[in-house]
Amino acid sequence: MSAEQLLTQEFGTLADVIREQARDLKDKPALIDARRTITYAELDELMDRIAAALQRDGVGKAQVAAVCATTSVEYGATFFGILRAGAVVAPLAPSSTPESLVMMLNDSGAKVFFLDAGVAKQLEGVAGQIAVKRVSLDGSDAGVPFEAWLAPKGARPEPVEVDPDQGFNIIYSSGTTGAPKGIVQPHRMRWGQIRRGVYPADAVTMISTPLYSNTTLVSYLPTISNGGTVVMMPKFDAEQFLKLSEKHRVTHAMLVPVQYRRIMERADFDSYDLSSFKMKFSTSAPFSPEIKADVLKRWPGGLIEYYGMTEGGGSCGLVAHEYPDKLHTVGKPLPGHDIRLIGEDGVEVPQGEIGEVVGRSGAMMVGYHNQPGKTSEAEWYSPQGLRYIRTGDVGRFDEDGFLTLMDRKKDMIISGGFNIYPSDLEAEIVTHPTVLEAAVVGVASDRWGETPVAFVALKPGQSIEAETLREAVNVKLGKTQRLADLILVDHLPRSHIGKVLKRDLRDGYKGKATA
Repeated sequence: MSAEQLLTQEFGTLADVIREQARDLKDKPALIDARRTITYAELDELMDRIAAALQRDGVGKAQVAAVCATTSVEYGATFFGILRAGAVVAPLAPSSTPESLVMMLNDSGAKVFFLDAGVAKQLEGVAGQIAVKRVSLDGSDAGVPFEAWLAPKGARPEPVEVDPDQGFNIIYSSGTTGAPKGIVQPHRMRWGQIRRGVYPADAVTMISTPLYSNTTLVSYLPTISNGGTVVMMPKFDAEQFLKLSEKHRVTHAMLVPVQYRRIMERADFDSYDLSSFKMKFSTSAPFSPEIKADVLKRWPGGLIEYYGMTEGGGSCGLVAHEYPDKLHTVGKPLPGHDIRLIGEDGVEVPQGEIGEVVGRSGAMMVGYHNQPGKTSEAEWYSPQGLRYIRTGDVGRFDEDGFLTLMDRKKDMIISGGFNIYPSDLEAEIVTHPTVLEAAVVGVASDRWGETPVAFVALKPGQSIEAETLREAVNVKLGKTQRLADLILVDHLPRSHIGKVLKRDLRDGYKGKATA
């Protein structure tokens, strides 16, 4: 069965699709990084050697292999090789604390741990707590060198029949709101994403976010499954992104909003030939309408913003180039995705009212690894008994069915009995000509219970006193919304996918609002 035929099936596996693509596309570049390029035939052979080595080391069906390293061809191939062995991939973030990495390794139950020299150095203080076999992807002494560990050339793994609901990967949450939770995504979920048809066979896709991020995987996996080429950046840099896009004639890219901002801010942006671009995507964090408009105006190709969770459930899509008057929204539910809004009582709210976003689709996590209680907390069941995933986001549908997000539910501020949505305040703050970006959090207040405090980064070359800015903003806000304090910062703290770490801001605040 050809790759094209496989992709029409209700269920299949990524490893099988790559095998078929390799038969037809032998010499076509599959993965490109700064050091090397490997073809589909080379990728298929390398996957076999990785899978055979894993099986040799006792990694069986549905068991776990973990990877924590900088993005590279070796990393990309190892991800696929683990899947060909019938195992589950646990991609871990090198930015995690050593203690968190040990916790995630133990929680995942990984039988083999792939890493590089940078991660090994980070783990020096806890190395004695890691008993699992280590393989160094970069050939360093971080573990058994990758080339030495691989099964011999020509080796083939034992075939493994994979169940649709078997784990494909375990992605751990960042841990910014507590201990990281392992989100188990099944093969069925990934197969649905692969078959969307968004990435054609002639796609050249830039990967500029880390391979441990779901944001990256929803772009990486379908590109290779459909016979395209992936260009890998080990670390995002706006100038390098533009240079590589021009060099490789990139057609597709998935970027997070802060990356779009940094690219569009470059004075030399218009000097690059980006005419090869067909489609750009964004997800993971709020995307300002102003930046969307700028991308549409100056960057060739379409722009689609996706809204959803790593846990799955319901997702929305905004085809920005078709709906330029809806840039303040995250679009409409995708086909086959059912999104509803519920109130504090768990009852669905009427159209036009604000509620927590819950979603249901064919793309839903199995649950949180080893945490049935947390899994249950993340679920909502309709009166008909249908399972939905709670997002923790608060939003409202407009009369055309487009969803506008207000805030994270946990970020909503209740001050003196009034609900304050930080996004409303942030939107007002960034209208000031000196302001680059802003984040508003609620801090404890004896008088009000909670009160809003703003953290603001100014545009380069701009200056203003914090109190002057606070007063200018408060004049435009409702009486119950007014900022108790405003702190000027060099930049807002962000996760690897560009989300503002509001908990860090809240926990670190020691200002007058709590005095």
